[in-house]
Amino acid sequence: MIDVAIPGRASLQIKHLVLDLNGTLALDGVLMVDVADRLQRLRHDLSIHLLSADTLGTAAQTAQDLQVMLQRTEPHDEAESKRRLVLELGPDNVAAIGAGLNDVQMLRTAALGIAVLGPEGLAVATLNAADVLAPSVHAALDLLLVPTRLIATLRS
Repeated sequence: MIDVAIPGRASLQIKHLVLDLNGTLALDGVLMVDVADRLQRLRHDLSIHLLSADTLGTAAQTAQDLQVMLQRTEPHDEAESKRRLVLELGPDNVAAIGAGLNDVQMLRTAALGIAVLGPEGLAVATLNAADVLAPSVHAALDLLLVPTRLIATLRS
């Protein structure tokens, strides 16, 4: 678990990390450099859940390589599938990272929603749904690896 006290806000007690795959962790179906290393380090403190409609057919292999849980979403129901998973895990204990329009509900529902401005861009609605904007997936994961960095951004 990652526990961080944020002045003026309830403490975050994160047990689960929910991640969008394509457009967030992967570009054109290929995991971005140094993402696997960061996720390996986070696995010591969090259960990691990978979400994907698997448009490019790489999700199962990626999840297996990373040794994380994969939940496939249906193309017509992705946003709701992602939100449901956060609810099932207990939203007060979830950090979620995404960039696409179908990540809006997931980020809003999670205790900590991180929008990523990646090489495929960032949906404006997703930015508005997030608690934090990270300039890359690496920076987003680093916020969880060094959670005191969240204090400067989220303190009131």
